[in-house]
Amino acid sequence: MPRTRIFFTTDVHGSERCFIKFLNAGQFYKADCIILGGDITFKAIVPLVRKGDGKVYARFLGENYVLSSENEVKLMEKRVRSIGFYPYQMSEEEYREYLSNKRMQDELFERLVVEMIKRWVSLAEEKLRDKNFKCFISPGNDDSRLVDEYLKSSKYIIYPEEQVVKVDSDHEMITLGVSNITPWHCIRDVEENVIEEKIEKLVSQVSDIKNCIFNIHVPPYGTPLDLAPKLDENLKPIALPTGGVEMVNVGSTSVRKAIEKYQPLLGLHGHIHESRGIFKIGRTLCVNPGSEYTEGILKGFLADITEKGIRDYLITTG
Repeated sequence: MPRTRIFFTTDVHGSERCFIKFLNAGQFYKADCIILGGDITFKAIVPLVRKGDGKVYARFLGENYVLSSENEVKLMEKRVRSIGFYPYQMSEEEYREYLSNKRMQDELFERLVVEMIKRWVSLAEEKLRDKNFKCFISPGNDDSRLVDEYLKSSKYIIYPEEQVVKVDSDHEMITLGVSNITPWHCIRDVEENVIEEKIEKLVSQVSDIKNCIFNIHVPPYGTPLDLAPKLDENLKPIALPTGGVEMVNVGSTSVRKAIEKYQPLLGLHGHIHESRGIFKIGRTLCVNPGSEYTEGILKGFLADITEKGIRDYLITTG
């Protein structure tokens, strides 16, 4: 019986090391299809400040660096990109100006997001050109809407957001990168009724729901896949008297409702980095591979699927 091998990962958050590992995963795992499920862009900019003495000064991961040569600067830029931050060189005067101007900071962030996604699309074009597997990449709730047009423009990336696409002749996939409202009020955070409407619209276009894959960024509510630290009013985790932090379910009730109602073959989720695992809702196998993008570690999920269901699967780390 023919089988299709899929590799799924998510939440790389600008880690170029993780993104390159993702592009290599098709060949490494002998997959027919690789899927990157959202939150692909970086979270923070690391200023590399060139001062009057000609040296470049940076603060990165709590340490101060003085870079005396262009080679040292390039190595620092590579290191910063590898764990999901974005390096940006500026003069001391520019640095002071950015510190005092929030609008300029926001404009710079958006400009560098575009620079990053263009760079990544070029990497994908180079890596995927001669490969014979499909590559799906979609945005998540944390991603600027600017990334979509660049993903759509690629000849080798399939942009599946809010569409029904064919993984193979027997399996369709719906993709949705939004999330229910988070404490950070990200750009693609929406109310639960909006998530429900979007899912219903997509499902109405699916021809075989029992073999469908739900590639939905936010996990279903009330499962081991959506447990995150409870936050106080300052968005800091609440510590337990016994040690550790208090955990609460933060996933989507609409996603849970849709999975219970339609019972698709597979649910591919992310969003909550701490909640790596697999959980069944009825016949539906739901997975959140988790994320350790700041360590440059690519967490993933590998599965062999056939027209009769899921044959084999495992969680991966690489």
